[in-house]
This record gives sequence, structure tokens and C-alpha cells, in this order.
Amino acid sequence: MSEQSTDLRETVRRRYAAAAVKVTEGGTACCGPQPVEVDENFGSTLYAADERDALPAEAVAASLGCGNPTAVADLHEGERVLDLGSGGGIDVLLSARRVGPTGKAYGLDMTEEMLALALTNAKKAGATNVEFLKGTIEAIPLPENTIDVVISNCVINLSTDKASVFAETYRVLTPGGRIGVSDVVADDVLSSAQRAERGDYVGCIAGALSFTEYREGLEAAGFTNIEITPTHSVADGMHSAIVRATKPATAEARAGATKSADDCCGVGACCTPAETPVDPTSTVAQAKAASGCGCQE
Repeated sequence: MSEQSTDLRETVRRRYAAAAVKVTEGGTACCGPQPVEVDENFGSTLYAADERDALPAEAVAASLGCGNPTAVADLHEGERVLDLGSGGGIDVLLSARRVGPTGKAYGLDMTEEMLALALTNAKKAGATNVEFLKGTIEAIPLPENTIDVVISNCVINLSTDKASVFAETYRVLTPGGRIGVSDVVADDVLSSAQRAERGDYVGCIAGALSFTEYREGLEAAGFTNIEITPTHSVADGMHSAIVRATKPATAEARAGATKSADDCCGVGACCTPAETPVDPTSTVAQAKAASGCGCQE
């Protein structure tokens, strides 16, 4: 990871750590926690009142997303759900209610303060079918083919390595698994510089992909049935959008994916922007060099 990417990740971490602390400290005050986001385009106002009322006030107050992915993920009893960048746990807790006691909802976050807040919220909600994991969305700490649905709420745009996010999401999904993501997406005509003019990186604007970039990134990772549907504007030429896609379930697709990984000696999605080492402790270059892979570029 470059120094700039490391700095951006740390900036994001600090911002969300501060948000968690603000909610936690507010929860001990006489009037309870105040929402971190008050903009109508972000935060808990994007959830139905009955959903908010069923959750701990701290989970609702910590909502920082640009949509409501659980409303479009079409979750079913018994499914296993993973929320990328789970924050205070609002989408994990809503997912846990939908998948029921035979299902499970995982939350993944890199921020200690948010994880602590999420665990407290889960205890208050009496949720027993949830688990929160510490880690990054570029290196998901779960085995392959173990998740039925991946959701995320305005987090993928914060990653400095979105190709790895897409590849990791594909890896952990079961064949036939799907994603239901809320994220900020830019009009194709906007350059990176123009996106940055409309908002900063931690504000979910500067790091957003365009519609075409988002689709191409998902396709490179292997996803099919890709739908990117804007829901509301968050800045000029920038939109909150619902992103849906599917990991192919066919034997041919699975065989092709395995062959690609084998041909590149432990590197998945070889020679594409989404290539990633099967062994998360090594880099792509190390994996190729160690095995004498013919695809070295």
C-alpha cells in the first residue's frame, strides 16, 4: 500500500473512531446520543421509522451511510450476511432480524471504537446471531464460499483499493451469492479532480467510482447481473446508488475461476485490475515470483 493510501485509510479510521466516541459519550448524557449525520442524504433518516425504533438508540445515532442496503438485499431466513464497514452495527442488527435464528449476520470494521460500540448495541438488542470481526474490507477475514449475501452502506467508496474489495467480496460469497450495496457513484463525465471538488475523501465523495468504473470493477472480479441504480443526489453529478450483482452459480463459471487461479499460481482474477493473492499474507508479485508463474506483468 502506498504512503498516500495509508494516510487516507488512517484519516478514515480517525473520522469513524471519533464518530463512535461521540455516540458513546452522548449515550451517557441525559438526552441520549445525537445522530452523527444530520444531512438528509446520509445517516439514519434513510431508514423507516419502525426500523429505527426497533434498535438501540446508539446504533441509529451512529449510522453514517447513504442508503439502506437491508431494504434491497432481499434477505431470507437462514442466510449468512456480511456487512462491509459495519460501524455501529445498524445494518448487521437489521439483517440479523431478517435472517432469523437459523441465519447469521457478520459485521466487519477496522475501527476499534466502532467495534466496541457495535458489540454494546448487539447486547442491548439481544441479538445472538451476530458476530463482529476486526479487519479491512480489502482482506476479509473469512473463508471462501461462506457468505450468501454481502451488504455495505457507503463504505466501498472509502477504500483506496476497490479492486481488492470486489475480489474479496467475490471470494467469500457462495456460488450464486449476491451483493446489495449502497454507495456513492459519480456520473461518467466527472473526472477524479471534479469529484474531489465536490467533497472530500472521508465525506464519501472524492473516492467514489463512476458508474462505468463500478460496473467494470465488478465485472473484472467475476460478477454478473450487475445493476447500479441511483436513488438520490448527494452532490452535483454524484449519487447515492443501490448496487446489485451476483456471483455465478454454474459449474462452468466455478471451473473457469479455479482454472484462472491455478494458471496464475495462487493469484485470483489474474492479469486484471482485481487480481489478488489467494494467500492474504503475500502480495501478488510474491505469489507469482515464488511459483514461477508465466504471467508476471
